Amino acid sequence: MKIPDIGNVMNKFEVLGIVGEGAYGVVLKCRHKETKELVAIKKFKDSEENEEVKETTLRELKMLRTLKQDNIVELKEAFRRRGKLYLVFEYVEKNMLELLEELPNGAPPDKVRSYIFQLIKAIHWCHKNEIVHRDIKPENLLISANDILKLCDFGVMSLAVTSENKKKYLKLDLSG
Repeated sequence: MKIPDIGNVMNKFEVLGIVGEGAYGVVLKCRHKETKELVAIKKFKDSEENEEVKETTLRELKMLRTLKQDNIVELKEAFRRRGKLYLVFEYVEKNMLELLEELPNGAPPDKVRSYIFQLIKAIHWCHKNEIVHRDIKPENLLISANDILKLCDFGVMSLAVTSENKKKYLKLDLSG
């Protein structure tokens, strides 16, 4: 999979802060300088040097390009700069954990039902496309200002085990 190496593409974004950090890198809140659109940019550390990071990044990128659905965070673009890989996503203001911290008595039942329904739609879409997320937790459930739930962070996802996938796996395994 070819990712464009665009040296100055980050110049079109204003970095507003760090949203989160993980084992593979950092997520930045940015604003597009021309359109003023807010985005989240996932910057992978040691992308080119570390084979595991590179493989994880490329797998996530490939899957996200196929997973277009309202309840899955939208991948806008991907690029490489100075040996590091970047994924640009739609920006969603908060995650489920932050929302729950704001509501010490819990969310109203109607909202809970709505979030569960939206999560089920996202999971169903993933499974329909033979993808298992494998890391569903409050931090990976984004909640937009208009209460749209978005599943994010497909870094540890895997292909679902189907009879076709089993055949491919066994074929690869037996061939050495």
